[in-house]
Amino acid sequence: MSVELLHYTRGKYVENIHRGDGVCVSVDGNIIGSVGNAHLPMFWRSAAKPFQLLQFVKMGGVEKYNLTQAELAILASSHSGENIHVETVTSILHKLGLTSEVLNCGSARPMSGKAFKELVKQNLKPSALHNPCSGKHSGIIALCQLLDIPIADYIKPDHPAQKIIHKIVAMSAGISEDELDIGIDGCGVPVFYLPLDKMAYAYARLMNAEEGNWGEYTEAAVKIRDAMCQNPLLVSGTGRIDKAVTELTGGRVLAKIGADAVYCLASREKKAGIAFKIEDGSYAAVTPAVIAMLKHFDFITEAEHAELLKMYPPVLKNHRGDIIGTIEAVF
Repeated sequence: MSVELLHYTRGKYVENIHRGDGVCVSVDGNIIGSVGNAHLPMFWRSAAKPFQLLQFVKMGGVEKYNLTQAELAILASSHSGENIHVETVTSILHKLGLTSEVLNCGSARPMSGKAFKELVKQNLKPSALHNPCSGKHSGIIALCQLLDIPIADYIKPDHPAQKIIHKIVAMSAGISEDELDIGIDGCGVPVFYLPLDKMAYAYARLMNAEEGNWGEYTEAAVKIRDAMCQNPLLVSGTGRIDKAVTELTGGRVLAKIGADAVYCLASREKKAGIAFKIEDGSYAAVTPAVIAMLKHFDFITEAEHAELLKMYPPVLKNHRGDIIGTIEAVF
């Protein structure tokens, strides 16, 4: 059963409560600790993206298409739609001999408010390139080209590329293909349904790829991990907690958001992964929950925790800028 994670106060009273579940799992698959239901089944959403890339990287796709490390990172991203993100995805498609018209993720407003305002100023509409999943879609399309299979209908569950991805994602989480159920994500591709502890296990393996029992996928896992850890701006965006955590820890901790407040973290030092889900799907609750989970499971130092609180103060302000309440972790 989900437990209370965050209290939002106004004055001396609790006004809002966000409940959720979280778990920390070691690279060998043992549960280190949990908050709420460690085995809660949930859609992995965009936090699954690094694992959807494994087959492409393992087969030499990075080398074949001469992708940079930054371009590899954006294939695993939920980017903010800033210029650097649009330009990087465009560069990948150019290397594939394609244009943005091939993307079937749908046009979407950039996650970055600043980027959206710039579009409005220029009287431009958001495109598929601004979609936070345009990198993932580019990676699936690249896999199709690498395998010489049709790009048409690449988003459908029965497409050959999606069947391969389904198999690899199940392997990454240490479960059978039959145990990995699917739905449809916001960008149109299959999204995976599995327990939180299996998500955390996959991230523990990714961050500690050399000892994660990846077999023939070890080198690919290392490349994906290193690309994400060394290019946090490409994986997320300006001002976001994903970028802040990875940068602040010098790549010692990897952070990756999924839609509707599912989130994954991984530590090299602790050789473990964390997965949590805010029950009501509140995006606003994600950042304080990330900071609280990192502290609770001892993924960061006291100094790093203090710096994150400085960057993202756990207070509520009104339109005048007055502090009128707090955000308190209660687990």
